[in-house]
Amino acid sequence: MTLLAAPPLLGIARSILGQPWRWRGEGSFDLEFAPDALIDRLLLTRGAPREALDAHRAPTLRGFMPDPSIFRDMDRAAERLADAVQAGERVTVFGDYDVDGATSAALLVRLLRMLGLEPAAYIPDRLMEGYGPSGAALVRIAEGGATLCVTVDCGAQAFEALDQAAAAGLDVIVVDHHKCATALPVAHALVNPNRLDEEEGASHGHLAAVGVAFLLGAALLRTLRGRGWFGEGRAEPKLIELLDLVALGTVADVAALRGLNRAFVAQGLKVMAARRNVGLAALADAARLKAAPTCTDLGFALGPRINAGGRVGKADLGVRLLTTEDEEEARGIAAELDRLNEERRAIEAAVSETAEAAAHGQANRAVVTVAGVGWHPGVIGIVAGRLKERLGRPVLVIALDAEGRGKGSGRSIAGVDLGAAVLAAKDMGLLEAGGGHAMAAGVTVAPNGVDALADFLDERLAADVARARDDRALLLDAVVAPGGVATSLVEALEGGGPYGAGWPAPRVAAGPVRVLRADVVGAGHVRALVSGEDGRTIKTIAFRQADGPLGQALLAAGTTRRLWLAGRVRRDEWSGRGTAEMHIEDAAWVY
Repeated sequence: MTLLAAPPLLGIARSILGQPWRWRGEGSFDLEFAPDALIDRLLLTRGAPREALDAHRAPTLRGFMPDPSIFRDMDRAAERLADAVQAGERVTVFGDYDVDGATSAALLVRLLRMLGLEPAAYIPDRLMEGYGPSGAALVRIAEGGATLCVTVDCGAQAFEALDQAAAAGLDVIVVDHHKCATALPVAHALVNPNRLDEEEGASHGHLAAVGVAFLLGAALLRTLRGRGWFGEGRAEPKLIELLDLVALGTVADVAALRGLNRAFVAQGLKVMAARRNVGLAALADAARLKAAPTCTDLGFALGPRINAGGRVGKADLGVRLLTTEDEEEARGIAAELDRLNEERRAIEAAVSETAEAAAHGQANRAVVTVAGVGWHPGVIGIVAGRLKERLGRPVLVIALDAEGRGKGSGRSIAGVDLGAAVLAAKDMGLLEAGGGHAMAAGVTVAPNGVDALADFLDERLAADVARARDDRALLLDAVVAPGGVATSLVEALEGGGPYGAGWPAPRVAAGPVRVLRADVVGAGHVRALVSGEDGRTIKTIAFRQADGPLGQALLAAGTTRRLWLAGRVRRDEWSGRGTAEMHIEDAAWVY
């Protein structure tokens, strides 16, 4: 593969989207750059230590798995679960209604089944019950005969609910990853790498809840093994077979793919490709996925369909799908989730339009906060994410009910800790409830409380947002001639994966090119065929850019002006010819 040597930034200080182009990391590529050296550079510029390049090239559990005992309360949680297994207790797994919650709950349900229990799964209704465990729900679980409840992806801030559970005689183990306050709720055990009193375990604060649940599963099996539980007809479950759930929850929750998460996802994708989980296999069929799944498939095809149940349908559909062993039932649930996902798209489009209009008057705000009566609470997180990408600032979208009480969901940008700001707002009395992590948060706002919350977030995060926006640049990993946009480049770039949050997919600049033809396709996408001076053509597409400056530039460029293009190089799966195409994220004129 031949990569063009190019001056840093390609001389581009201000692109069509108004940003400079810079190399990711130091220096640039040599003219002849071997694929192995390219992979090393990709790993190094994403934070892999040079002495650990081999481990990062092929991330395994053996290379990244910590001793679960480093986490506070982990051994206590494992001992209590082992007691429940050996005594045949009734156990309920209480999960959040999103993908991380559904996969966390499904992992523990499936593991406990392998160990001889028949645990129940409880997923609260988003509209009727809200986020996290309520006291009423936990008391009902106790009254139903359960002696142990494990909350997953929730519970770290459920003070009153856990007090009521304790009064009802229900032991509760909390498995969470959201930001914790200084005080912790009363629980038999609270396992969360983001506890403020965590020490060594704090280095794993980027884990999704399903990753923490997997570690609890490992600790449970070790405890039972130490008690001599296995043997004499009791086979030890293969925990690794549940890594498909860990991969899905980790990617869908946008957890940073660093360290252990890279191993979870890399190995989980292999497990998923074997299609052992009949629910995941049915969902892949419903999503019309033909090839082995990728991180992109988890984040944009499978994850949204699982989420659709909790957003606009029945909250427990995801867990039911992921835990069933009945292929016919799996196909039925997958079809229902696919239908609900289409319904979610329509609702999201309507809320997005009005939310974007409301955001127009906040050009001077560091944090954009918009609220509307009647907005569907199930789509506000997606809308917040879309607006954040468009505006380049943290966004909080709040759905108001008829009384003016608001349920909000926020998304942040790199370098701005929204979850910590939400906890501070709660401590100030500006929220009825709230929590989250650096990149995402949820809030409950009292009537007439939106303006005060918006002002607080704007003032608290203004400096962080300004600093993050000043540092904004398009970071490039390679520069190629148009002929270099080929499947060989795709294969070399894939060697640094899996990619996702915190481990960004490589971005390549190609050019100079002339636009041979361009048109608008689909929902505002711009498709263009471009040609380079080497005579090679590239198929390109710029998603959702038809009305923006990038899309307009491509449509108007013609063959007389030359452009540098920047974006992701992908296989063209639709043509069937095994060619490569470019997904354009920015462009710059050649002067």
